[in-house]
Amino acid sequence: MRALLWDVDGTLAETERDGHLVAFNCAFQSLRMPWRWSEQRYGELLAVAGGYERLLHDMALRQEAPAAARQRARLARALHLHKNRIYERIVRRGDLPLRAGVRELLADCLAARLPMAIVTTTGRANVAALLERHLGVQWHSRFAAVACAELAPAKKPDPQAYLVALNALRLSAQDVVAIEDSPAGLEAARRAGVPVLLTRSRFFRDCSAAGALSAGPSLASCAGWYPRAEPHAARITLAQIERWHAQRACAR
Repeated sequence: MRALLWDVDGTLAETERDGHLVAFNCAFQSLRMPWRWSEQRYGELLAVAGGYERLLHDMALRQEAPAAARQRARLARALHLHKNRIYERIVRRGDLPLRAGVRELLADCLAARLPMAIVTTTGRANVAALLERHLGVQWHSRFAAVACAELAPAKKPDPQAYLVALNALRLSAQDVVAIEDSPAGLEAARRAGVPVLLTRSRFFRDCSAAGALSAGPSLASCAGWYPRAEPHAARITLAQIERWHAQRACAR
């Protein structure tokens, strides 16, 4: 195992529920749109990759939305741009903590001098806002590669972001492990041939983990993981991930 690849939304932090959903509803309100997304509705919309794309999908089902596709696209772009500004403010206020166990695993990798990468199809501005808040203004120095929407515009489950990251790292897919939280992320990594550790986020607590290296509810605990983690460990460590990776390699 020569690198660890991190997804962002839902993996590093519960950004979908506590950040993006809040920001969308604030954008609707501030632009005087009569729409609000419930947590349940937003969970359904997560089946559509990309915030702009979710807006278009939702508008197609609303009679009060503009009838013309060009007008819907213009409105969706305006809403999405405004939503991103609001999301950045939410992050900079400190309202989006890292998920439990994330900071400790980041520290494991730094101590072991294991290269890490960011692999996401969200924009770099959103990534920078989150990581600058938690890791400081030099956050990018901790990562050997940062593959965001600007470099990989094809949304997950398309594997483009992973292929971009692997190329930047100059590593093969079997040399790395990805950490994801959702079915789309799992599928994107698998289509690139990358083994995946699935740490399910709030909206994907019951999603299938078929094909994952291992899957569980939180990096902060060894309970609930399959294959089982070391039972006496307090959390998912880099050593545990390396064991799973080695076991997979032996089984091939």
